[in-house]
Amino acid sequence: MRFANPQVLWLLLVLPPLLLGFLVWAWKVRQKLLTSFVQARLLPGLLAGVSPARVKIRAALLCLALVFLIVALARPQWGFRWEEVKMRGLDIVVAIDTSRSMLAEDIAPNRLARAKLAALDLVQQAKTDRLGLIAFAGSAFLQCPLTTDDAAFRQCVESLDVRIIPDGGTALAEAIKTASTAFKEGDNYKVLVLFSDGEDQDQGAVEAAREAAKAGLRIFTIGFGKPEGELLRIPQPNGTSDYIRDEEGNVVKSRLNEDLLRQIASATEGGFYLPMQGAKPIETLYAKGLAPLPKSESGERLVKRYFERYHWPLAVAIALILAELLFPERKREPRPAAAGGLGLGRRGKEAPVSVGGLSTSPATKTPSRPPPIPVSVAGLFLCLVLPWSSLASNSGALREYKAGNFDKAQQEFERLLQKNQDDLRYQFNAGAAAYKNRQYNQAAEHFGKALNSTDIKLQEKAYFNRGNTLFHLGENTPEPQKKIETWEKSLRDFDATTKLNPQDADAKHNADLVKRLLEELKQQQQQQQQQDQNKDDQQQKQDQQKDQQPQNNQQQQQDQKQDQQSQQNQDQQQKDQQQQQQQQENQEQQQKDSQQSGQKGKPDQQKQNQPPQQSAGEPKDNEQQQQPEESYAPGQMTPQQARQLLDAQKSDEKMLPIRPVKPVDPSRRLRDW
Repeated sequence: MRFANPQVLWLLLVLPPLLLGFLVWAWKVRQKLLTSFVQARLLPGLLAGVSPARVKIRAALLCLALVFLIVALARPQWGFRWEEVKMRGLDIVVAIDTSRSMLAEDIAPNRLARAKLAALDLVQQAKTDRLGLIAFAGSAFLQCPLTTDDAAFRQCVESLDVRIIPDGGTALAEAIKTASTAFKEGDNYKVLVLFSDGEDQDQGAVEAAREAAKAGLRIFTIGFGKPEGELLRIPQPNGTSDYIRDEEGNVVKSRLNEDLLRQIASATEGGFYLPMQGAKPIETLYAKGLAPLPKSESGERLVKRYFERYHWPLAVAIALILAELLFPERKREPRPAAAGGLGLGRRGKEAPVSVGGLSTSPATKTPSRPPPIPVSVAGLFLCLVLPWSSLASNSGALREYKAGNFDKAQQEFERLLQKNQDDLRYQFNAGAAAYKNRQYNQAAEHFGKALNSTDIKLQEKAYFNRGNTLFHLGENTPEPQKKIETWEKSLRDFDATTKLNPQDADAKHNADLVKRLLEELKQQQQQQQQQDQNKDDQQQKQDQQKDQQPQNNQQQQQDQKQDQQSQQNQDQQQKDQQQQQQQQENQEQQQKDSQQSGQKGKPDQQKQNQPPQQSAGEPKDNEQQQQPEESYAPGQMTPQQARQLLDAQKSDEKMLPIRPVKPVDPSRRLRDW
């Protein structure tokens, strides 16, 4: 047996384990949801008849079905028949240069190894073409005739080596001539693909290409190497390598001769040259040069045709899937005749709602129905006690709620609550309908009354939903202080939920979110208060400055006046001091004059009695005026001195008494008297 697509079998290591892990995870999540939404006392009744062994069998059937589906995709085949197939394709001869210049390592790993890989790539492209191989160096040899046996061609290519042709050098003309003889007479569109570095020692390659073109041969040349050249190395028997040297001992450097290869290709019709560079040059060669050529029938070929057997594993996979669908999880057990009691319906779970970043548990978690009542008692209860309208109203309220008519559902639940005030489940359902209807005040009131229930599970749900309700109430409150108070109540409800059920991840998430929002709101409030306080302080400072400005102006004016007065007082004091000094000097002068007058009184009086002598002319007046002082005896007053003394006495009679001079206190701004 074989597989047409064996790579598909690797999926067996990935998909079945993933499916098995998913089934185990789904089973655990299912159990967790059952314990979360169903009361513990009701679990045995709901899970009655469920067999864990049957669940495992169903999982195994699914995994086996997946395994057989993967095997079917791999297309198993066994058995074959030989079939003759007519081949249509081209005749392509590949000529590979095996001279020692192909050992240059300017193309990794070297030119010859790269040429062999290119020939094998050509085999992948030419699937229906006949391929032949020529090895050439100093001479050419047909290594593999034209054949459709890909394995034989590959084997010949892999056996190529620089020692396969004993003649050294490169003879491109010999390779072209040998390729011309490899084709049968009458065949059309003969193709030669020449792999070489273009180093030709015979100088007749272009003429040989022109002769081959006349015979209908098309030549495509592929250049290996680089134009700047590379030194040639050859491995030694001891494991080392040495450079190849010529007859004179010089190191041989091989270069790619692109011009010669381009001339050889252009000498034939439709031929072209490609360097062994870039991405996928062989695909480019076949797509642009070989594929457009018309293909001819190259004969018949026996091909193995394997029989497809994929339908067997596919049929097994379909059977396993059907078995898993028809195999129940519950055992068949006889059910006792019973009538279900009247309740609020099974507890359902809607998709969680995300409002404002708050993950909310479904607001429609309704408690489970009460335990079933025996048939006779139930019939008596329905016929005598409960009216049919009550039964219809209960189901009608649930139907309105599921249909999205939350206003009508709330009215129905509140009406039922008036008739059954002791059943707090109606309070919870009425709150759920009000919550969905965005009547958050009414919802909070109903959920608060539902907290009086003795059912711990109902208390947990009531706390959780009232916390959500209070959060939305606070969110719609514009006043920050009221919003903080409402959110603090919501936080207490979420904390109470986590105390009743520590595994409630939604309650923990909501509590963390409300805490974060409260902290942000309080910080904003503090910042706002600080900003208001700063504004008030600035306003007070401005008012004080405005009030103090007139006072400052008056004080400045007073200070200026006082400064002016003090300056005037100082000036007046200086004047008074100068006058006092002048008076003292005058007094001292008078005393001196009086003393002199006492000594000279008699001579002065005698002189005054004598008449003055007049001179004959004016020029002698000065002499006469200066002579009296010299003519009077010592101790006598002159008339002039007598007149001065009299004038001084008259001035003394007119002068007021001098006031005493007090020291000036520079610290005082006013005068001292």
